[in-house]
Amino acid sequence: MACSFRRAIACQLSRVLNLPPENLITSISAVPISQKEEVADFQLSVDSLLEEDNDHSRPDIQVQAKRLAEKLRCDTVVSEISTGQRTINFKINRELLTKTVLQQVIEDGSKYGLKSELFSGLPRKKIVVEFSSPNVAKKFHVGHLRSTIIGNFIANLKEALGHQVIRINYLGDWGMQFGLLGTGFQLFGYEEKLQSNPLQHLFEVYVQVNKEAADDKSVAKSAQEFFQRLELGDVQALSLWQKFRDLSIEEYVQVYKRLGVYFDEYSGESFYREKSQEVLKLLESKGLLLKTIKGTAVVDLSGNGDSSSICTVMRSDGTSLYATRDLAAAIDRMDKYNFDTMIYVTDKGQKKHFQQVFQMLKIMGYDWAERCQHVPFGVVQGMKTRRGDVTFLEDVLNEIQLRMLQNMASIKTTKELKNPQETAERVGLAALIIQDFKGLLLSDYKFSWDRVFQSRGDTGVFLQYTHARLHSLEETFGCGYLNDFNTACLQEPQSVSILQHLLRFDEVLYKSSQDLQPRHIVSYLLTLRLCATFGYLKKF
Repeated sequence: MACSFRRAIACQLSRVLNLPPENLITSISAVPISQKEEVADFQLSVDSLLEEDNDHSRPDIQVQAKRLAEKLRCDTVVSEISTGQRTINFKINRELLTKTVLQQVIEDGSKYGLKSELFSGLPRKKIVVEFSSPNVAKKFHVGHLRSTIIGNFIANLKEALGHQVIRINYLGDWGMQFGLLGTGFQLFGYEEKLQSNPLQHLFEVYVQVNKEAADDKSVAKSAQEFFQRLELGDVQALSLWQKFRDLSIEEYVQVYKRLGVYFDEYSGESFYREKSQEVLKLLESKGLLLKTIKGTAVVDLSGNGDSSSICTVMRSDGTSLYATRDLAAAIDRMDKYNFDTMIYVTDKGQKKHFQQVFQMLKIMGYDWAERCQHVPFGVVQGMKTRRGDVTFLEDVLNEIQLRMLQNMASIKTTKELKNPQETAERVGLAALIIQDFKGLLLSDYKFSWDRVFQSRGDTGVFLQYTHARLHSLEETFGCGYLNDFNTACLQEPQSVSILQHLLRFDEVLYKSSQDLQPRHIVSYLLTLRLCATFGYLKKF
């Protein structure tokens, strides 16, 4: 790992610059192998040293870099020092590089990169991550897949870095849709179908009642009355709602098991139906609640009547809304967990909603609103299965398994497996996740099954294949020899390029932990796979 080398360079620089080594650590980075020309392993950004210097009369940065480089000396760690474009470059003693990196990999194992000095000075935090959040009484829609895998990535990364993470699945289990569903089940529902295939039946009921409500005002009125009964705590209405909720969670748990995802808490909007009334009272006591002609209650976030900055928090019949319940949930979580950060993972269409929620928390007097963060993501286009337009995640998982089994059967080198279905699903799901994580989360992208399952190129399948091949080599030759290796045998460019790439892993983890983008890690792994498969490549 780069840690010891970065520290050695920082210590030498600190003596020249009269600055603590800790102030210099983040300015020293390992050079990506795609940018190497056999010049350096590390570089110091001279710009970063001068960021706080407002003296506009300072000499040219390139001149400063040259003067600073002249004051530095090679030693047992650094074998060459040179200047680049606004940088000072450091080449590490090749024998020391080989020995140190391999020993660190062996000693740290799965913790490699996590013990870096880049993280040692950072405080350990309590982090709430809300993700997935499907709508109860509806089959798990593929639209929730991105929230699930992105939220799981963020939670895993933060946990690996030593933070205490609370994973919350905030179910859409309240709202006017349950007025429609309750009325719909009373009109079109069958108990036998509900027990045999609950979410499919509820989905069919919901579609049918929506059609009826569009044509028949009495059905829409019945739905509104049913939701009012729910809000008022009517026993019969709540009993039916509870049955829908329990059956939904049972099915969701099975889907999450297939995805390898778990939650510390299954929460939901229903938990805050009473506390949302407390929020409304608090808004009113602070003079923030305004009544409209239609009888609804709103909050004017602009303070001057700007319609684009008005958030509705109560319907005319007194029932709560999504925003009201989110306010109540945030306040409750702070009381319960005293979190340092709370991260919401939803699609970018909810960007304005969360901006308004955070702003309302702030004007209500909750300074910790600044600790709340929305991680938005784009839309996946064109994800279709053999059944047609995809609606349900279950269809996607079945399609993954089927296509991967066909892929495995077509490759002659595929070994016989004890459970080919399970292996196919795991490899296929990993391939889908790699495809999803390659770009910016905020970007929309067009999905392609053929692209996901390509066995060559920068794909998840090829990444898994390389991983399997390396495990096969370990099984064949063992790992004991790594404790006594000859560094002279690992000095050719191909070997050095892999070692140089391994140096960067802690920086990649650090970057992903800062902007919560998985693409940095995916890009790193795909490049490592190229190094391991094809040797050193100057350009990618």
